[in-house]
Amino acid sequence: MTLTTQAGVAPGGWPIVGHTFALLRRPLEFLASLPVQGDLVEIRLGPQRLFVVCCPELTHQVLRDGRTYDKGGPFYGQLRMLAGDGLVTCVYGSHRRQRQLLQPGFTRARLALYATEMSRQLDAALATWRDGQVIDVLSAMNELTTKVTARALFTTPLSPQQSTEFLHTLSALVEGIFLRMIMPAWLRRVPLPVNRRFERALSTTDDLTYEIINAYRRSGVDHGDLLSMMLAARDEHGDALTDTELRDQVVTFWGAGTESTASLLAWSLHLLAEHPDVARRLRAEVDAVLGGRVAGHADVTRLEYTARVLNESLRLYPPAWIITRLLTTETTLAGKTLPAGTILIYSPYLIHRRGDIYPNPSQFDPDRWLPHHTTTLPRGAFIPFGGGNRRCIGDNFAVLEATLALATITSRWHLQPLPGTTTKPQPRTALRPHPLRMQLHHRNTHL
Repeated sequence: MTLTTQAGVAPGGWPIVGHTFALLRRPLEFLASLPVQGDLVEIRLGPQRLFVVCCPELTHQVLRDGRTYDKGGPFYGQLRMLAGDGLVTCVYGSHRRQRQLLQPGFTRARLALYATEMSRQLDAALATWRDGQVIDVLSAMNELTTKVTARALFTTPLSPQQSTEFLHTLSALVEGIFLRMIMPAWLRRVPLPVNRRFERALSTTDDLTYEIINAYRRSGVDHGDLLSMMLAARDEHGDALTDTELRDQVVTFWGAGTESTASLLAWSLHLLAEHPDVARRLRAEVDAVLGGRVAGHADVTRLEYTARVLNESLRLYPPAWIITRLLTTETTLAGKTLPAGTILIYSPYLIHRRGDIYPNPSQFDPDRWLPHHTTTLPRGAFIPFGGGNRRCIGDNFAVLEATLALATITSRWHLQPLPGTTTKPQPRTALRPHPLRMQLHHRNTHL
């Protein structure tokens, strides 16, 4: 495959507002239309110029050089209001220390321990489902991933009130971040309902998080969970994480571990309902491997088709669909010299939908992830978890959780879409399916 390396300008910008309305009204279609203009395409949000990276090679270049292309821009500016200086949002200079402090929480041995709790939470959640019940799939998956992430972070269970508050406040924060990202800076200071909801939810999240951290400090007990590990962690100078740093990491992992994985599972269940042949193959695999029991860590290597279904869902509907980066020094990209302070955008959704990389890019085809197909993919062509040294530290956690959940759900339940409803992508902080209400049919009853 040969790709050009040239810069272009997006058409259709309006006076004063630029391409703001296009990003608000039809962001996915707008992004997917840009590669025909070049590999680096200029857009405007109000008077501000931004550049969208539209090919995998340039995306790989941006991702592998975190010093030059640092975390920044409107996306991270708003995300930092939620996650502070956590691992996802911190700048290059503090990332290495944070990564080293937190990496022990994501070893293979730790993941195996998390898998036990994941299986337990899955079994308990699915036991509450009833034959014939209609569920909001995204809400159900959010509730599930919230419980799984909470138990990985805090082995000491949260009270029902704390769990409910966390779920509701995170939902409000996730909803607000995208809208505030597109807003002009001055509008974020106006007491609009979206701004007031965001600020209230942020205050509630802070109160809950510090309450949990203080309780752990007072107890002095190592619970074997992520928060205990973070409390005990020391950097090369012997320094521990401060309460503020702990708060930022807890909120980072809580947010990253719920919304994104819930969206992945919801999209996977929706796509399976739309593609009965794929669903039959998946059921055959999980029946052979699980026989109706809950999936566990030892099953993952045998769930090969399940993994391909999840990969294809991530390709079509990557939860992190738009990311911004900030140039820290003048550099040349696609033949264009860009000054320090330039904001870049890269979009997994855009890259994953390029027809010159993925034939029939809109088609749901898990077999495109067979090994003999993936060896020809260029670097930067599949980036649901980012790349380089800033690749998501929890990628294996998320994939493990999604694999166990999708396999167990499929082995026990058939989810049928409600007639007359059309599910569409809803771009927010994560790319969500909306609306997605489905009826549950227990497979033992409806074989």
